[in-house]
Amino acid sequence: VLTPQEVDDLFAVLRKLRDEGKAILYISHKLEEVRALCERATILRHGKVVGTCIPRDETAASIAKMMVGADIHQIRPAKARAQSAEPLLSIANLSMDSREAFGTPLNDISFDLFSGEIVGIAGIAGNGQSELFDVLSGERLAGRPEQITLFGQPVGHDDISARRAKGAVFISEERLGHATVPSLSLSENVILTRYRVNPDLRSGMFLNRGKAKSLLDTIVKALDVRKSASDPAAQALSGGNLQKFIIGREVLEDPKVIIVNQPTWGVDAGSAARIRQTLVDLAQDGAAILVISQDLDELFEFTDRLAAIAEGRLSDFAPVAQTDRNAIGLKMSGIFEGQPA
Repeated sequence: VLTPQEVDDLFAVLRKLRDEGKAILYISHKLEEVRALCERATILRHGKVVGTCIPRDETAASIAKMMVGADIHQIRPAKARAQSAEPLLSIANLSMDSREAFGTPLNDISFDLFSGEIVGIAGIAGNGQSELFDVLSGERLAGRPEQITLFGQPVGHDDISARRAKGAVFISEERLGHATVPSLSLSENVILTRYRVNPDLRSGMFLNRGKAKSLLDTIVKALDVRKSASDPAAQALSGGNLQKFIIGREVLEDPKVIIVNQPTWGVDAGSAARIRQTLVDLAQDGAAILVISQDLDELFEFTDRLAAIAEGRLSDFAPVAQTDRNAIGLKMSGIFEGQPA
């Protein structure tokens, strides 16, 4: 994933190679980039050619329709949302070393998250997003309890189950192996993250598998999860359908704080639109949502405020209506105007 400035530089090189007589095949799901760069496009769906076009003569929406075989759902504009006076989640002066040899330490991160808003953090991979998600979710504990507060209570030393019990959910970027156990059935994967916060999934000392399958049916219907069996293994689903399952498993329990890392990474356009609409609807109902993403188009489409993370430092947040891709691109490169380096 590149900043907008780096994309421009890449395209200049590709056009120079074209002018020198080279033939270039460009494979991408970023439709505006295809429209800007390519003379011809071939559309694939389920491994088959379903159409060709001249990208400049099409819109991103018309190309997306060829990709998925139907009109892409457009996100309904959000109504004015009533925000809480006090933040639901607060991060204060959070600095942490990376536990990975080539990870990125976090450097003095502070921000607040209020009900009724969707806040985005943009960044190029490897700039501290994973480390930030880990400490927000409780997979790693903060240095001091008060560095992270949830609903006004310090939770920096609480684990992920304790934070879930307070009404927060956490959706990681790695679908297989982190968000789900690949070989377990979908209903068993429902139990993994919900059994401690949903008493209906427990019956005394035993798990209520019938209730888990009932919850699975609710998720499948609400998020339009496509599957080939009634309760298949997680690894049997396509990436898009597995992501819809994971989103549904977490958000249908009426959480008040949602932290999601790369919500539509590698997901088809139709599934991505449904996931984004689900998050918009939750914010409309008062949830506070933090979206960490490498996809600037996604962040500009449905977030309210936007910042960038670079080398473990977080820029100031700006209302999406008052910034643009170039400004965020510079911040993704580590150039924070008005902030010390």
